[in-house]
Amino acid sequence: MGERTVAEGKKSARRRGALIVFQDESGFSLLPSVRSTWAPRGKTPVLRHHFSWKRLSMAGALAYEPDGTDAQLVFQMRPGAYNDESLIEFLTEMHALLEDRLVTLIWDGLPSHRSRRMKEWLSTQRRWLVVEQLPAYGHDLNPIEKVWGNLKAKELANLCPDTIGEAAGAADEGLCRIGGETELCLAFLRHTGLKL
Repeated sequence: MGERTVAEGKKSARRRGALIVFQDESGFSLLPSVRSTWAPRGKTPVLRHHFSWKRLSMAGALAYEPDGTDAQLVFQMRPGAYNDESLIEFLTEMHALLEDRLVTLIWDGLPSHRSRRMKEWLSTQRRWLVVEQLPAYGHDLNPIEKVWGNLKAKELANLCPDTIGEAAGAADEGLCRIGGETELCLAFLRHTGLKL
C-alpha cells in the first residue's frame, strides 16, 4: 500500500513536470553528537562541553527533478520546534527559492503536517502543490533523513561549541556542503531504494 502511494505520487509529478520534494525536520543542541574517532593509543578522547539544552530546529527539503538529472537542498534553522505556522512559512519560502515551480511534496505524518490549519493552507495552494504522505514508519524512505545523518556524522560530530550560534554556523556550513553536491543528494535518494 505505501509503495503504491509513493509510486503514484512520482508518476503524477512526472506528468505535471513537478519537482519531487522530500521534506522533514530535525534538531541539534549544544550537547555534542558523539561519534567514533581516532586517538593515539592510550589517550582516550574526552569531549568537554556545556551541559545545556539550548536547541535549534532545522527544516529541510530535498528537491529532485522528475527525470532525476538534478537535485537541490533547501533548508532553514530556527530556535524552538517547528509547528504548523512555522512550517507554512518554510514551505512558502521554499516555493520562492524553487522559482515557483510545481511541487509534489512527500513528508511523514507529523501532527503539524496534519493539523487543521495546515490542511486549510494546503487547500489554498493546489495550483502548485500536491502532497503525498509517506507510509507510517517509512522514515527510511525519506532521503532527507540521510542529510541529517551526514551532517551529524561530519560537521556536528563531536562538536563542543560554546554557543548555539557556533553550532548553527557549523550546521549551516554542513548543509551548504551537502546542497552543493548534487551527486550526494542523488545518492541519498538511491540509498532509500526509491527511483524517480
